[in-house]
Amino acid sequence: MRTSPEAPAIHRGKIELRVLGTSVTLQDHIRKQAEQDLGIKLRFIVEDGSAVQRNGVMHPQSYDLYDQWFHSIDCLWPAHALQPIDLTRITRWGEINSLPRAGRLGKRVCTGAGSVPADRLYVQPDNSLGRQPSERISMLPLTHNADSFVYLDDTLPAALIERGESWSWLLAPELAGRVALQADAAIGAIDAALAVEASGLMQFADIGNLSIEEIDALIATLIDYKRRGHFAGFWSSFAEAAQLMISNKVAIQSIWSPATVELEKAGLKFRLASPREGYRAWFGGLSLSRATNGRVLDAAYAYLNWWLDGWAGATMARQGFYIANHERSRDYMSDAEWAYWYDGKAAAHALPGPIGEHLVAAGQRRDGGSYVARMGRIAVWDSVMDEHNYLVRRWAEFRRA
Repeated sequence: MRTSPEAPAIHRGKIELRVLGTSVTLQDHIRKQAEQDLGIKLRFIVEDGSAVQRNGVMHPQSYDLYDQWFHSIDCLWPAHALQPIDLTRITRWGEINSLPRAGRLGKRVCTGAGSVPADRLYVQPDNSLGRQPSERISMLPLTHNADSFVYLDDTLPAALIERGESWSWLLAPELAGRVALQADAAIGAIDAALAVEASGLMQFADIGNLSIEEIDALIATLIDYKRRGHFAGFWSSFAEAAQLMISNKVAIQSIWSPATVELEKAGLKFRLASPREGYRAWFGGLSLSRATNGRVLDAAYAYLNWWLDGWAGATMARQGFYIANHERSRDYMSDAEWAYWYDGKAAAHALPGPIGEHLVAAGQRRDGGSYVARMGRIAVWDSVMDEHNYLVRRWAEFRRA
């Protein structure tokens, strides 16, 4: 296992770290725990996914750490907004599993299409990114998940359910007017493409990297559905996603795991789909702004290492996310929690959510099963396509139609 010097002492109250990211990981209980453990001040700059990516590229002086997704690296690295992370300063790097480092879990290959994290992890001698291991990385791999869509149990026609869970359900005519999608083009368009392909309306050469012609055909199809009133809304944060369903505006929608926590709290009877076509997966982490230096850089490395110490991974698990060195989190989770969240077993008793209240009922099983079962069925990773800017423009036209 790789070892490195202990993180330098950080004097309480003297340093503030600015972390730019989304509500997925920039949560108040995480900020408070990290401040307590590290003796620093954290300022979380929370924006929607598109704004985080845009400001990450254009204003690296406005943040010290970038907290988002590996596919965003495709925008930030060429823009020279980030500096490499020195692995000799990451104490638990040897504990990171093989999924972000090599695109597999054990002997099971888990790559799929899209922006595969392993392909943009290591900094190469010419400052490009690739799989060849080096002592520098672009982003510290942390939280990740296999996403799909959620639906209310009592609203789907029996005939639809009998055909099995599929991304095509997002375009099912029986659900017209009660469907919502993610607003971010880089994510929402992939969900839509999965639905279009599963419905037999189109076949894509590479669903994680659409051509201009494929983007045009996809958007034309979606606009046709939208003008017929098929889509009830779009969401930019997990809170917005949860509210769409809690307010009974939608019966089915693409989803992020924290939104299901809110649905549980509201008492909704729902299922998180395990579509036969596979999941859309994502991998998140932390990167260093090119402008971070001195004692602030020391504090940033202390925060990077804190994320791998176990507590953060455990609290991420309680909202349905995985952590890259998940074995470290066992000491911060009960046996029943580990069995439910990572092994896919029935909850032995009621389990807590991320801030302590009961979330999972006794006997409940996690939709999709174990960690290996879920992350081993990836259809596509979130991605920034070669024609990303064109996709963003066309996606905006679809949303305005």
